[in-house]
Amino acid sequence: MEPYKIRFLAAASAVIAGMCACSSAFGADAGPIKIGVAVGLSGANSVVAPAVVQSSQLAVDEINAAGGIIGRKVELDIADDASDAVGAQKAYDKLVFKDNVDAIISMETSAARNAALPIVARGKKPFIYTSFYEGRSCNRWMYVNGWVPDQQVAPVVDYFMKSKGAKTFYLVGNDYAFGRGMLDFTAKYIAAHGGKVVGQEYLPIDGTDWTPILSKIRAAHPDALISATAGGAPNVALAKQFKATGLTMPYGNLAIDEGTAKAMGDVASGMYMSGSYLTSIPTKQNRSFLDGMKKKFGGEMKTPNELSEPQYEAFFLYKAAVEKAGSTDPDKVVKALGEVSFEGPRQRVSMDKSRHTPLAMQLGQIQTDGSVKILQTFSDVDPGDQCPKLK
Repeated sequence: MEPYKIRFLAAASAVIAGMCACSSAFGADAGPIKIGVAVGLSGANSVVAPAVVQSSQLAVDEINAAGGIIGRKVELDIADDASDAVGAQKAYDKLVFKDNVDAIISMETSAARNAALPIVARGKKPFIYTSFYEGRSCNRWMYVNGWVPDQQVAPVVDYFMKSKGAKTFYLVGNDYAFGRGMLDFTAKYIAAHGGKVVGQEYLPIDGTDWTPILSKIRAAHPDALISATAGGAPNVALAKQFKATGLTMPYGNLAIDEGTAKAMGDVASGMYMSGSYLTSIPTKQNRSFLDGMKKKFGGEMKTPNELSEPQYEAFFLYKAAVEKAGSTDPDKVVKALGEVSFEGPRQRVSMDKSRHTPLAMQLGQIQTDGSVKILQTFSDVDPGDQCPKLK
């Protein structure tokens, strides 16, 4: 054989061997990146879950259209957590151990989240929790891009005290981690600022009759009412029954989202709320997000809201973390999640403050058509020291 042919064949063999080695080394990364979404398709969160699923679908479409994550397509794996602890255990067992997803991005009740965290930790899965919640839930594998009480309570209470002259407050909520956590924080904030809580009552998360509690509110004559229920169905039930009583004191809802408000229409009219996302936020990124939702879902689009928009952002935060880490390796991704940011509809979001994110908060009042009028905006509100022991 001629010398140049020998050299050519040797070089070709080396290239083929290198390609085989690369294929072997990265064979596990050749397939799609699977992201699990556990959400309450049934139960208390079933009112808001469809919007959360839609925003997840839009995010995946946009990421895949731009080439995926580190060259790999993204696939959704959606599981119903039934909005409760038992359902969450089943959903997470499936996502983590049967489906072996690469990460989980989920909007859930606090009961579902608390049940899921031990499973996430055992399976070592990066987890972005996208719901607003009662705060101070900490786990090595979890980051949060929703608001916490340190960011959300002050706008409502301060407005009632300063603009409405409120000195006495009645607090009502659902009897689980979110309701109690939110109202305990609110009660302490009210007391620290010279107000007084004249009643604090709870209804089970699956309870539907608020009549006895509303009777107590009428008897107490508070200057203002503040509620913290599970998002969705409990919000609707309480608002309808409150309206039917004819009570007229200012009502601040710490758990309502714009989508639920629009679905409720006039029932929610006059209610005050505080949040980090409203469809009326005048940013270029928000207009692009809303246009994308309308184009993809048309007349089937659910109103984007405080519970669905952070879900959309979280996919891009995960994408940025994987790209910074250079792989989907869980340990590397978890570290990177605290170092990346995303310029989204709510402006810049970065989970770098004790695994939570500073947010621009909006104080709004719900109008007769379910839209929300922005009364005040508070920029870059710090979430406080949520998880000091986790670095």
